[in-house]
Amino acid sequence: MPTVIHLADERASKAIKINGLKIGKWRKGIFFMPVTQDFFASHQWLRELRRRGIRTYVGIHFKLDSQELVWFRKYNIPHRYISLGEAIAEFMAAEDKLGYEFLIGRKILSSEIESVRSLPQKIGWRYFPHSHRRPLTCGCPICIGPGEIKARKKRARVEARNA
Repeated sequence: MPTVIHLADERASKAIKINGLKIGKWRKGIFFMPVTQDFFASHQWLRELRRRGIRTYVGIHFKLDSQELVWFRKYNIPHRYISLGEAIAEFMAAEDKLGYEFLIGRKILSSEIESVRSLPQKIGWRYFPHSHRRPLTCGCPICIGPGEIKARKKRARVEARNA
């Protein structure tokens, strides 16, 4: 039975310990990642999730049966409905582990939760995996949103490059 981690708001951690993880009103299921020796790969979504405005995330560790069916995909590729064991094997065999996501379509009971752990808050990628490798080519309001951090400097850099 592999151990997996779900990233959740620290303010909800007490309620999660008591009630378990519930599927949200507008969500398809509960997102999680397998706990691996590569700490960064297991917690890669933390910085992207922090962009939503939640200040502190905790890791909810729980175990799932490897035969349990889950939705699995790499970022921007359609989900596949396969067993957790197959999904983890594919994830571990991947050369680039960034951008994968796992999703289970049921509630996680409080009895299944092993621990709630605090995490370093500056781990993972933002926007999409390897976004820092892609140079900015456009300074339009869609590519560089109004109010985005350092938006004016980013637009000036794009205009200087295109001039």
